[in-house]
Amino acid sequence: MFDHRKRLIKWVAIIFFLFALLIFSVFLSLMIGVMGPIGKGVPDKEKIDMEEIFHILIGKENYPSIHKSIILDIRLPRILLAGIIGAALVTAGCAMQGLFRNPMASPYILGISSGAAFGASLAIAVGLNIFGLNSVQILAFSFALLDIFVVYNIAKYKGAVPTANLLLAGIAVGYFFSALVSFIKYIAGEELRAIVFWLMGGLWNASWEKVYMTFPLAVLGIFILFLFSRELNIMLTGEISAMSVGINAEQTKKVILIFSTLITAISVSVTGIIGFVGLIIPHIMRLLVGPDHRILIPSSCLMGATFLILTDTLARSIIQPSEIPVGIITSLFGVPFFIYLLRRKKMVRWW
Repeated sequence: MFDHRKRLIKWVAIIFFLFALLIFSVFLSLMIGVMGPIGKGVPDKEKIDMEEIFHILIGKENYPSIHKSIILDIRLPRILLAGIIGAALVTAGCAMQGLFRNPMASPYILGISSGAAFGASLAIAVGLNIFGLNSVQILAFSFALLDIFVVYNIAKYKGAVPTANLLLAGIAVGYFFSALVSFIKYIAGEELRAIVFWLMGGLWNASWEKVYMTFPLAVLGIFILFLFSRELNIMLTGEISAMSVGINAEQTKKVILIFSTLITAISVSVTGIIGFVGLIIPHIMRLLVGPDHRILIPSSCLMGATFLILTDTLARSIIQPSEIPVGIITSLFGVPFFIYLLRRKKMVRWW
């Protein structure tokens, strides 16, 4: 009883600290940037201080309209979108690593990113216009879902879906879509630059519309995956052990795959392919808080949001008023930090 109480207090302290760190990263990011949209503004010489940001957020009127526009229309939706995408990718990565019992698993392991990349590349190259909607996002999302549908049905055998089959099918289908993306790039002509730019991943096209579109699906997926924390913990002991204690292994795998795919697909369709976030952050948090998914998922979710907000802030600040694709920054900073933690902690218990 005492150990349980002590563990609960520790978990609450971890979540509180990570939430405070997330809030700090949001305000820090709001203070940094340019005076206007990329390509139209100049570096902000007179920084908007924390007090002014807070007053603008709560609706006070006695501030310049340009400052309000910068905070509310440019920086805030981008920061919120970065937080949502970071949390979604990391939660999906955490669930995939638990499902496959493989520390190398990521949200993209089943070829979801390749399917989304093909859909987006096709839309850009052909110039599709679907009833005036954003065809790139629609096709990227649709082909990401198509990818997982094909992978699941290829891996299915006699009503069951062995994780090894699932992994191999995901790799095969992912390579197939990657080949199609290469073909689209080969024939794209003038649209090649736009395709490559999308594939690098970034938040330069962030808007409130994308925040409203992404937030409900991301929250739903993250919440459902958190509800399956206990099942993920038991699945780590093996499917046979899980079934022996009453867990429906196939149903659990299906739910985890559906909602991991959902939040990964919506993330990729909005921002392109942002690598390493869903792979590195769950690793780091597993080293710091342990393998129990009841604390690992919420702590990874908060840390993923913080990490992507800070890296995106850096990506848009290094060479103002231009920016570097955030996927480059996540790789450059995430991988060395993970190697440092891995080297520092010689004996690692992944599960």
